[in-house]
Amino acid sequence: MKLDMHCHVKEGSIDSKVSLDEYITLLKEQGFQGMLITDHNTYNGYRYWKDHMRGKQHTDFVVLKGIEYDTRDAGHIIVIMPEGVRMRLLEAKGLPVSVLIDFVHRNGGILGPAHPCGEKYLSFTNTKRYYKNPEIIKRFDFVEAFNTCETEESNAAAAKLAEKYQKPAFGGSDSHRQSCVGKAYTILPEDVTCETELITLIRKKPKLEAGGTMQVKAAKEIMGPVSKALTYSFWVYNKGGAAARSFRRKAKSREENPVDPIDPIEAEYLSEKSKKSRKGILEYRSSMWKETIQKKKENKKYKKESRH
Repeated sequence: MKLDMHCHVKEGSIDSKVSLDEYITLLKEQGFQGMLITDHNTYNGYRYWKDHMRGKQHTDFVVLKGIEYDTRDAGHIIVIMPEGVRMRLLEAKGLPVSVLIDFVHRNGGILGPAHPCGEKYLSFTNTKRYYKNPEIIKRFDFVEAFNTCETEESNAAAAKLAEKYQKPAFGGSDSHRQSCVGKAYTILPEDVTCETELITLIRKKPKLEAGGTMQVKAAKEIMGPVSKALTYSFWVYNKGGAAARSFRRKAKSREENPVDPIDPIEAEYLSEKSKKSRKGILEYRSSMWKETIQKKKENKKYKKESRH
């Protein structure tokens, strides 16, 4: 089964110029049977598929839900969660990679570094976290070994990384415009129809075929001197964005990543139960307060009548 495992669509990524319908059409024309949507810190692209297209258009094509998560200390990480597991924490960027790994594995998902040998701050092997402890890569489930937008050197290093640590190798176009769609591929040894089946397959550590065609010039070569400025700008943006989402991230962490873990399937139910419990507590406190006030009024009335 041939898939593009790193896709950005206009409905989910503000920097993408390709609509989901266009993306699927172009992939099908090139012999692909599926794609993994990996928008930046959001599932909006997949939500568009689920709400507007699934079962109505492209019924012969498999669309899988993923996300490209911006960690605080290890660049971009591709995350795939089981079918039906909804974790809004993954839409609040800025978790340390060690926390992200624990969270994803605890809830049945898999993850791996995107373009791991690419630009500083964006790519795992060019971050302080990797320099401090390179062996953390053992905890990943796969490695993106080919990325259309990277240099030949970057892709070669990524492929060696996957081979060294015996991780399944993904190929993804990382497309943000039509000219790159379908330029990278991953061949699975068997068909999958949902995220859970893909996760089960990857955990078996199969030998995957990953490859493709690089751009005539890599992204940083096209941008020239601007590339370095954009890289540092991203670092500032990422740190600032992570700080801005700190409150939301902490709130979601308490709910979805507690010290005592819960089954993610029950998260929504427990959330509703929690709301009802809080409502019940407030109602109880209100009734007790009213009862106390009423007793005080009655006592005052009794004392007043006793004096007379």
